[in-house]
Amino acid sequence: MSIKARLVAAAALTAAITAGLATPAVAAPKAPTVPAAPVQAPAAAASSGTVTEAQWLADVSAAIAPARAYVEQRTAEPTNEKPAIVFDIDNTTLATHFHPFAMSGIAPVVELAQYAHARGVAIIFVTARVDFIDAITRHSLTEAGYTVDELHGRDLCDLFKPVQRYKTDERIEVENEGYTIIASVGNNWTDLGGGHAERTFKLPDYDGLLS
Repeated sequence: MSIKARLVAAAALTAAITAGLATPAVAAPKAPTVPAAPVQAPAAAASSGTVTEAQWLADVSAAIAPARAYVEQRTAEPTNEKPAIVFDIDNTTLATHFHPFAMSGIAPVVELAQYAHARGVAIIFVTARVDFIDAITRHSLTEAGYTVDELHGRDLCDLFKPVQRYKTDERIEVENEGYTIIASVGNNWTDLGGGHAERTFKLPDYDGLLS
């Protein structure tokens, strides 16, 4: 089976499993320190329940722009830390809403990840996708231009956790590996809630239109 065919099949299977097994997100315990307020996209959801790709990309660019300056400032001086950025995948790093089969990268986010990696920041992905398609997910991310230092997908037990709880637990795991998570980037509040990141950057989801 070709890579493209595998991507199509995997995306369909992941959507079915997620829809059937995901449970509502609940608030997770806050981190010991309170991170800065999330930087988020303009609230520009289309009243018709749709949004154009051009509008979405413009809103993504506006939301992610402060992150580059933050990464530059945060990594300006050498430290003994192992800095990392945690990224969501669907409609945060890969354009799965507008390009569900191509799984193309989102240019301003690719640029941020490449810039951060060049400054010594680990690029780590935490996704609600199931882990048995990790190889396909990693291929999509690499083809889009991302360095994948770590990829965390949900195993069978994780499928029964609220998404926010699962993602918080994965960030804690990353911290336990010795990383300092300087930023977390996602397009859904369940990607960002629960602490364990110094800063968060919220990309547009238009009230769940782009899940």
